[in-house]
Amino acid sequence: MNFAFSEEQQMLRDSVRSFLENKAPSDRVRELMESDAGLDEGLWQEMAEMGWQAMAIPEEYGGAGFSWLELNIINEELGRCLVPTPFFSSVVLGATAVLEGGTEDQKQGLLEKVSMGQHRLALAHIEPSGDWTEAGIETTARPSGSGWVLDGTKSFVVDGHTADTLIVAARTDAGISLFLVPGDAPGVSRQRLETMDMTRKQALIELDAVEVPADGLLGADGAGWDIIDRVMQFAAVALACEQVGGAQKCMEMSVEYAKVRVQFGRPIGSFQAIKHKCADMLLAVESGKSAAYYASWAAAEDNDELPVVSALAKSYCSDAYFDVAAETIQVHGGIGFTWEHDAHLYFKRAKTSQLMLGEPAHYRKRLADLIGL
Repeated sequence: MNFAFSEEQQMLRDSVRSFLENKAPSDRVRELMESDAGLDEGLWQEMAEMGWQAMAIPEEYGGAGFSWLELNIINEELGRCLVPTPFFSSVVLGATAVLEGGTEDQKQGLLEKVSMGQHRLALAHIEPSGDWTEAGIETTARPSGSGWVLDGTKSFVVDGHTADTLIVAARTDAGISLFLVPGDAPGVSRQRLETMDMTRKQALIELDAVEVPADGLLGADGAGWDIIDRVMQFAAVALACEQVGGAQKCMEMSVEYAKVRVQFGRPIGSFQAIKHKCADMLLAVESGKSAAYYASWAAAEDNDELPVVSALAKSYCSDAYFDVAAETIQVHGGIGFTWEHDAHLYFKRAKTSQLMLGEPAHYRKRLADLIGL
């Protein structure tokens, strides 16, 4: 097994990094995070023209037909940059849910538009309780005529305020089911939440007697939680790669600052305490890469290891990113605590992504259960 990236994959990384450095510098990230939408439509279309949204969508559905390895190279670079885009919500969560559970008509009808950047999806399954398990879903769907009627509240819906289609998890007599709900459907109320990390927008979605036609059921009635579980496995790997990208950037910022910041007539990087912090960062980043890249390979192969290694990667990379981001502030000293410095942007992203999809303890428990501990 070769864990090195191919020449083509490295070229993809270089291309993505160059584009983001030119199109989404720190000041542009700050502009977008302060906006209500948190989205640059022009940038989103440029990403689509380069094939980013289409990367891991099969060619028969209008995609480029690459694997999760290539997609997670993009996720890693987006984590390094922090630019607000609906990439994770639409491409990682939404498109994967459609691929895993949708009918052929649903795949044909949605995925090509997602690939072209013309349609955005958001997965709405978590509720205000913050429970990431099946038991936390209290939204209901009842049969009505030839379709369904949905009632309930969803929270922490990533980019839910701007999504064209919401993929809503609701409880039916058969269990948990998923429904395709237009974002502007009658009875749907959307409110952007004020969160710690404004580079990744989240929304509160209220569903009041929302009517969904029969073909709005994604897959089979009662099969929704199995679909969600599969989506979470792939998404956990994607998020781990994103966290690795952010941690790598934090480490680079710290090392560069330690070289140029002078105290007592010498660079602070010459002091043992700072050297140790930077060395610990390197260990955390490289270990995170090992976990995330192996999990990406498992996702690309969709092999039997995916449930285990996705849980391992998400739990480890979540803590590693948070620790590295916190140490970055310490290395930078007083300036690292100011709102004007980028260190606090990465710290906030590290904390929110640590909790996203479930906190590390959730994944450690899942890992323990899977390996029989």
